[in-house]
Amino acid sequence: MRLGISLQPRWPLDDGASVLRAAQHAEDLGFDHVAVGNRLLDSGFGLDTDPLVLLSAVAGATTRLRLLTSVLVAPYYPALVLANQAATLDVVSGGRFVLGVGTGWNPDEFHAVGVPIRERGARTDDHLAAAKALWARRPADFDGPFTTLHAAHLGVPPITVGGPPVWVGGHSDAALRRALRFGDGWYGTGADAAEVTDVRRRLRDLAGAEIADRLTLASAAFLTPPGLPAAVPPPGRPLGGTTPTAASVADDLGRLAEAGLTACTLWLPVAAEHVEKAMEWVAAEVAPRLT
Repeated sequence: MRLGISLQPRWPLDDGASVLRAAQHAEDLGFDHVAVGNRLLDSGFGLDTDPLVLLSAVAGATTRLRLLTSVLVAPYYPALVLANQAATLDVVSGGRFVLGVGTGWNPDEFHAVGVPIRERGARTDDHLAAAKALWARRPADFDGPFTTLHAAHLGVPPITVGGPPVWVGGHSDAALRRALRFGDGWYGTGADAAEVTDVRRRLRDLAGAEIADRLTLASAAFLTPPGLPAAVPPPGRPLGGTTPTAASVADDLGRLAEAGLTACTLWLPVAAEHVEKAMEWVAAEVAPRLT
């Protein structure tokens, strides 16, 4: 089980130094990745920065840590822009970028960017297919419902062959089909072991075990370490229950691993001044219990 840290709780962004220190501390503690979500309007809930911009800064401040969008709303970005930005981050991070994508849900944001929310699924499919074409071929041709490319040379080709890994978020059948068609992994939110088992079964039902089992299964999970007050209520059942211990958190993670989950992003809903303590508790008390 590879553990990562979400940078989503609200930070005093100031000059960005606190976020970069947290990412560096996560790397020093041995975490696998850090993750940043995608909100364009103030949510009042977490860090509402552009994930690709912030992760580019994190790439320059770290050397080993993987960088995950959790998740990027693909319909917000024209396919060519998305492909070039993701390829750029793949290059500047030395191949450490993982593109987590979803269709989005916020009607206000869709209205603000001028994208009909009813088209979000079709646009996500179109943009991912076009990006894959641009990453794989120079020049690239593509003819989709929202994107047309003729002999297109992407401005920055990725250094990762075929482009950065894509983890597709969502729990619907449409999301699972999208993961099978375009993804290197499936990415859930707050999934327990039973749901991971069910997702794995549904993927196999849709495409067969040989194809489905090639996907990485990953999910975000919520955790408020003992003794640290939550700054915002976790939007789901926390790991280890409402009064977590190192043993109960490790047990939950162990059950997720047995179900097939190989990567878990820990969303720590504590105030910024407590995040480093929270990460240190996970690294010292929980991680050694995982096998």
